[in-house]
Formats: sequence, C-alpha cells, structure tokens
Amino acid sequence: MTETKLSHNSMQPTSLATRHCVPCEGGTAPLSATAEEMYLSATPAWQLNQTTLHTISRDFEFKNFGETIKFVNKVAEIAESEGHHPDILIHNYKHAQITLSTHAIKGLSENDFILAVKIDELL
Repeated sequence: MTETKLSHNSMQPTSLATRHCVPCEGGTAPLSATAEEMYLSATPAWQLNQTTLHTISRDFEFKNFGETIKFVNKVAEIAESEGHHPDILIHNYKHAQITLSTHAIKGLSENDFILAVKIDELL
C-alpha cells in the first residue's frame, strides 16, 4: 500500500485537529520515518520512540491527583469519540503519561498525531 502524499499544511496542528481518526486495519503500512518526523513537527511536545514499536508519548503534570484524573477522563472521552485509544499511565499521583501507537499496524499512523493534537488542545 502506498503512503498518502504529505504536505506541510496537513501537518499543522489546526489541520490535524479538524480531522478524525479512521479505522486502521492490519495490512496497512505504518508511517515511514520521514512521515513520522513531519507529523511530529505538529506535535513538538511529544517524544518519538523508535525502538521496538514506534510510539509517541508525552508526560503531563498537574497540581494534584484530582486534576490528573479530570484530564485522564477528558482524554478518555476524546479517545472514545475518535475510536482510537492511547495507553495511559498515572504515576507520582500528579503525572499522566500518554502513549500513542496504532496497535493494528504495529507502528504509527496519522490517527496517533490527530489524537495527540486533540489531547494537547485540552490544556
């Protein structure tokens, strides 16, 4: 399967925020390293992990546990509405680490970056 042609405009946070996740089935190729870097430019606070499974993640810090839980619940609402679910780790009571990847393709897809931008908009 060929990768979608990418333009700098399609990597802008505002452009990604208006898009919606689409179902991604096995057999679809994950993003290339070049595409990952282009999409990452729209989500600069996120870290790219290129080890075994390509993922992006971000650690969020809040004032207290209650604020952390409120944020996680908002992330859960967005994830459900998009049909794309992150891995969420709450640690040290006021930190939430969000990790995104597309499990069906064992790598990153545009969906991961769409959801990252939508999560960033919660702040």
